[in-house]
Amino acid sequence: MTNESDKQELHENIVAAANGDGVAWKFIVDAYAHRVFALIRSKCADEDLAEEITQSTFCTIAQKLPTYTETGKFEAWLFRIAMNRLRDEMRRRKRHAVPMENELIGVLSGGVLDVHADDEIATQIQRLRAAVRQLSSSDQDIIHMRHSAGMSYKQIAEVLDEPLGTVLARQHRALKKLRNLMDSRIISKTRAIKGQSNAKKGVE
Repeated sequence: MTNESDKQELHENIVAAANGDGVAWKFIVDAYAHRVFALIRSKCADEDLAEEITQSTFCTIAQKLPTYTETGKFEAWLFRIAMNRLRDEMRRRKRHAVPMENELIGVLSGGVLDVHADDEIATQIQRLRAAVRQLSSSDQDIIHMRHSAGMSYKQIAEVLDEPLGTVLARQHRALKKLRNLMDSRIISKTRAIKGQSNAKKGVE
């Protein structure tokens, strides 16, 4: 929801859905279900679980909507519920969510991925996955919310209950860490290849 007409349409549908309007409820689900699913899947790497959490999130939204007061923060409220549901499920299962990066991170982060040929893409994405997993949980949350769920920085700040400037700084640091991790992996691989090549020459 980016412009005033979209915001007004959302507001009207929230009010209508809270009063039991099925068409308005379908509007809300259609508008956000795929984004909630993308966010949860990026965090747990399990499509079945992501689908389950998405459904559970909207069940919670449906229950709380009649008492919800719309103040322009519906998206942040919805995504906060989704993240809390995932954390609850992870605690229940006594295991940690395994992050799975969205391929858009490489494009949106300003050069984490440096792909020159189609056959390099799979390798680069594997490196990116490994790099993302080395970030702290809080850094992963920001990246997944930004690049998987397509949330604005303002919405992320509202979900995390942090100042916008703090979120922007954390996003910048997280992407810098990704670049450094990707660069270090490329350097390590290059050295390994050179070492193998020198070893072969020594044998010859």
